[in-house]
Amino acid sequence: MSVSHLEVLVEEPSMEAALRLLLPRVLGDLSFGVYSHQCKDDLLKRLPERLKGYSSWLPDDYRIVVVVDRDDDDCRTLKRRLEQMADDAGLRSRTSAAGPFYQVVNRLAIEELEAWYFGDWDAVRAAYPRVPETIPKKTNYRDPDAITGGTWEAFERILKRAGYFQTGLRKIEAARAIAKHWQPERNHSYSFRVFLDVLHELTRT
Repeated sequence: MSVSHLEVLVEEPSMEAALRLLLPRVLGDLSFGVYSHQCKDDLLKRLPERLKGYSSWLPDDYRIVVVVDRDDDDCRTLKRRLEQMADDAGLRSRTSAAGPFYQVVNRLAIEELEAWYFGDWDAVRAAYPRVPETIPKKTNYRDPDAITGGTWEAFERILKRAGYFQTGLRKIEAARAIAKHWQPERNHSYSFRVFLDVLHELTRT
């Protein structure tokens, strides 16, 4: 059975803003909704009840995608927590179903949305031309998913040094400015690639 609609749950408005620009380019005619929360804690607190609500009406051709920042959490522990929430709600996750007949996909942004910006630095430079072109070649930034000391803090420092956001990073504004220049296939953030692979999978089923 082909998928007709995605329900995407994210933890904050900046991820919602980015995905609203990305998803139409990846999903084509597949419809979607993106729903943000106040923060990661708010999403994790509300997720069990939201999933139980979905389980009472979700059509067979709908899928739910949950996107959560890893932050300082252990990847496996956080993923298990998300998987358990789906199971408790009576929904089949992609991991537990071990096949095409699943309802929920859990994906982690490692470490944060800003890692996906580092993964497509050309998009960042299209939005903010004064940032150095050489950033991805520096040792600390070669692997977008392994930046230490806080990814959004590192991103903010780079933009401030280039003369942007002197009073602090405005996350939603930056998300909209950068995501409109994203070219998904060139992004080398591993967590972005895993997320993108799932989107492609859903458009094929």
